[in-house]
Amino acid sequence: MVLKKFKYKKVSSTNDIAIQKIRQGYNAGIIISDKQTRGRGQHGKKWISNKGNLFFSVFFIINKKIQISRLAINNLRIVKKILSKHIKSKIKIKRPNDIIVNKKKICGILNETLFYNDLKFLVIGIGINIVSSPNLKDYPTTNLDEETNRKVSKTKLLNKIIKAFDIKIR
Repeated sequence: MVLKKFKYKKVSSTNDIAIQKIRQGYNAGIIISDKQTRGRGQHGKKWISNKGNLFFSVFFIINKKIQISRLAINNLRIVKKILSKHIKSKIKIKRPNDIIVNKKKICGILNETLFYNDLKFLVIGIGINIVSSPNLKDYPTTNLDEETNRKVSKTKLLNKIIKAFDIKIR
């Protein structure tokens, strides 16, 4: 399955745009944006979208019987595996939706399901701190450039993740 790419400079939320695309008749795709004004995380929490970091959502049709919790852990594993090629430190998954490096959050993933036209869709919103980390009270964060001591290409990282998801959903 080929994921149709939709690129934006600024959106409210990549997941919101993915849901719009589903309602417009697209069965699979990827929404990429330089900025989110209302990015969100688990349980309605705000996702802080600092400039230069990576924000995107992947969406596709899934089997109606499949459990979202199984997919959520698989999605975390896909991103963790790709990040581990850049980061030498141990990377941990913190359920339900975070990836942690040196006890600091580097990535969050929001999985949402949508039923539309008798089909079940999965929308996977992914935020990865690449160049900066939000300053959160009671929740330490980090970024790829800091952990690797070098500049990581946002485009190359995104392409690796897209390829991994494209293979996974075939």
